[in-house]
Amino acid sequence: MKTHIKDRIEKLKNSFPDAGIDTLLVQVGENRRYLSGFTGEDTGFDESAGVLLISDKGLVLATDSRFEIQAQNEAHGFEVICYKKGLSKELPAILEKLDTKLLGFETRRMTCEQYDMICGQLAETGSEKVELVKIRGLTESLRRCKEESEIDKIRESLHLAESAFSGLLENIVPGMTEAWVAWEIEKRMREAGAESISFPPIVAFGKNAALPHAIPSKDTIKQGIPLLFDWGARLDGYCSDISRTVILGQPDETYARVFTAVYEAQQKAIDAIRPGAWTKEIDAAARDHLREKGLDQYFGHGLGHGVGLAIHEGPSLSPVEERNVRVEENMVFTIEPGVYLPDWGGIRLENMVAVRSCGAEVLNSLEVKL
Repeated sequence: MKTHIKDRIEKLKNSFPDAGIDTLLVQVGENRRYLSGFTGEDTGFDESAGVLLISDKGLVLATDSRFEIQAQNEAHGFEVICYKKGLSKELPAILEKLDTKLLGFETRRMTCEQYDMICGQLAETGSEKVELVKIRGLTESLRRCKEESEIDKIRESLHLAESAFSGLLENIVPGMTEAWVAWEIEKRMREAGAESISFPPIVAFGKNAALPHAIPSKDTIKQGIPLLFDWGARLDGYCSDISRTVILGQPDETYARVFTAVYEAQQKAIDAIRPGAWTKEIDAAARDHLREKGLDQYFGHGLGHGVGLAIHEGPSLSPVEERNVRVEENMVFTIEPGVYLPDWGGIRLENMVAVRSCGAEVLNSLEVKL
């Protein structure tokens, strides 16, 4: 077992007493990869490449025949068990082997149907003394602060995405459709070595750019309108996320005013980043600046989100008090203020930052230009 994975598992197990469990059932794909190195991917919410069972008594990766060899090759230190009739049928025997009494399960991945099947099978096999305990964010709390090797992988993924976009930007001309440009971004990232995309690219022209998550259409590029791009690559499991807004031709007064305000808001937020700062404070640094410019009512989403093995993970930077947490060194998250004016368009600028002892390290190399 690789040292970094062994260390992650030990940190996780150290949290078991406070969580009130002796075994953790890991179903979330990113958590499974983080704790085992197994890269099998779930093909749908109701399908699974496998689960981990972690306890002081042993480490198990339970999967089906599609992933058995892959799991054996990747999940070193785990006993790989291939279930023939589904996880719920195999689980009682595994739990007995691990002497499990308190089984934690990840609430964000366990469905009601799965829960009922597992409880039913435990009762049928006489294992009803196993208590199921709801677990929220246990592994995610470890993933929130990145190891230096993880930051390097994120940076590499980001630079790949930026390079693909730079090559495309030089060739963008009026008449191209949003859908074609979105495909071209994806194709260039894959040709550059990305294993996949972080999410379907957002490409929005003109009025469509006022939709923060616009779906690329057959609308075409024209001179003098905002062109908003949001894209990212996945490389070695790690995601990148970047937004840029450009214009063909000379920007009008509205574009220049809004772009400058969004850029300044982003810089003020980046300047506010430091270990110990509250995420809500960082969000406010950008939002307050847009309020001074009379544009805050057109900024409806949060300022940023963590990025790693998942495109959206902790921490969340927003004005919502329930999501307010203190920033820690080696967190990686986006800073992406945006202004969206109905019937005109929108401007969003997104960079990724790593939190360092002295402040924020901007991981991007792609310049922001008016």
